Amino acid sequence: MRPLSEATARIAGKSFERKYIALGRIVNNWSDIVGEKLADKGQPVKIHYRKKKGAQKPEATLEIAASSADATLLHYQKDLILERINQIFGERWICAIKFVNIPSNTQGKVFKKPKAPLTAEEKKTLSDVLFGIEDADMRARLERLGQSIIMDDKS
Repeated sequence: MRPLSEATARIAGKSFERKYIALGRIVNNWSDIVGEKLADKGQPVKIHYRKKKGAQKPEATLEIAASSADATLLHYQKDLILERINQIFGERWICAIKFVNIPSNTQGKVFKKPKAPLTAEEKKTLSDVLFGIEDADMRARLERLGQSIIMDDKS
């Protein structure tokens, strides 16, 4: 006798293998499928299978997570997305797209690492470059610009 878990894993493995490989291929090619501009607006998250009576193959529905505003943009591209996905698989395998209202690819606030202040030598060099400028306002603006350029070059 063998444990039931071995048989279950073997049977389920065949069923789920295509599903997760397919989702992985869609995720890997997502920017090609929807285009660079829309790639960060939504993210494929799940494939649902439904087998109709008498049908040989199950129909697949792709779930795409997107905010409501982004889902609207993607909805207008739905047919194009389906066509490109089915080009990848070489058959009409994904039959429908469903949008789920989940913020997708949202990035929280990105905290920038504070930049190190200018060294004494950098301040002196900047001061020497701006020495001949008499207008105080112009000099202050150019000094801030110079500081930004020097700090960006450091990082």
